[in-house]
Amino acid sequence: MKRSAKFVTSVMLAATLLVPAMGVSANGDFSTQNTNEKFRVLVDSANQKELKNAKERYGVHWDFQAEGFTTNMNAKQFEALQKNKNLTVEKVPEFSIEETSSKPEAAYAAMAASQSTPWGIKAIYNDSALTKTSGGAGVNIAVLDTGVNKTHADLVNNVEQCKDFTIGTSIVNGSCVDRQGHGTHVAGTALADGGSGSGVYGVAPAADLWAYKVLGDDGSGYSDDIANAIRHAADQATSLNTKVVINMSLGSSAESSLITNAVNYAYGKGVLIIAAAGNSGPYQGSIGYPGALQNAVAVAALENVIQNGTYRVADFSSRGYSSTDGDYVIQKGDVEVSAPGAAIYSTWYTGGYSTISGTSMASPHIAGLAAKVWAANPTVSHTTIRNDLQNRAYNYDILSGSGAGYGDDYASGFGFARLR
Repeated sequence: MKRSAKFVTSVMLAATLLVPAMGVSANGDFSTQNTNEKFRVLVDSANQKELKNAKERYGVHWDFQAEGFTTNMNAKQFEALQKNKNLTVEKVPEFSIEETSSKPEAAYAAMAASQSTPWGIKAIYNDSALTKTSGGAGVNIAVLDTGVNKTHADLVNNVEQCKDFTIGTSIVNGSCVDRQGHGTHVAGTALADGGSGSGVYGVAPAADLWAYKVLGDDGSGYSDDIANAIRHAADQATSLNTKVVINMSLGSSAESSLITNAVNYAYGKGVLIIAAAGNSGPYQGSIGYPGALQNAVAVAALENVIQNGTYRVADFSSRGYSSTDGDYVIQKGDVEVSAPGAAIYSTWYTGGYSTISGTSMASPHIAGLAAKVWAANPTVSHTTIRNDLQNRAYNYDILSGSGAGYGDDYASGFGFARLR
């Protein structure tokens, strides 16, 4: 199963879905909590004087203007603010990486034999003899994750931006250190350039990498940091007049209004958002956020197993709803497309390589594909590229795995989006 997300929202979910965060019990009781331990909250008010006073008293982590501001406080401060009728206050949910294990299935200090183009890369290119990839020039892939090893031999030529959104009240430029590995692995699948022919290749090796650190070294992070990074990527797309694909291989079963609004903001500015479907399968209705949002492309994970003439959807991959099967319409909580996500070989934060599994690994295959297709069709919009991904998936129906079947199904969505 995936690493558990710590849900710290003001809306109380069923206890079976909650993993208590920071000593807070499932019912919101702070009696067993260290009252001095701080956590993240969102504060808002229609009363601008009250809002200003709150900012001055508690400090501002991120200011979301009309949505309020986030800050850190302890349990007693939180309870006191809840009694202030002029303010609304809610805890900010945490999101976590979407891999099946916190440790790699295998790790390599140097390039493993016959892995310059891993099975997932060959599969998405639909070429079992592939030895090198190409494309993606002029398109930026923003990897919102645990950071990236920007000096990795297979990534160093791609890094255009490296920024940390987790430190404090401002974006730290030039810092995106990855001490967990997840972000470096995801970036490699999307755009690793082979390290002058001696390393691993991603889907779109000519694309530029925007490495945005939004998760901590334990693989989890607050939704306000993620939302701020989404908005920043969108603003950069506008100010630099460039094409941007955002990859988010992270998730939570709890929706965050900050992330939802940020995704809608970015999509409205022409940014294509790709996200992991989640690792809570094979149960229906288990797509995590932000993948569940209509303005994000939710990607399911495929295994390197052929059944019924197609690849198989992994059991761990989250599912949508069978009630929406066959409509070829993306609704909230739907899988959109599928891609390789089991036993994926890619770059690692140590400078070496590793193999890990999860919908986290499927998502960057599609982000890379989107960048490659967009680079070849630079005059079209992000919605045209999204439609193109759907059409490609439609041509490669997935018929294996729980919930998979002919047409638009709740396990694989439209199907496997491939290059050809």
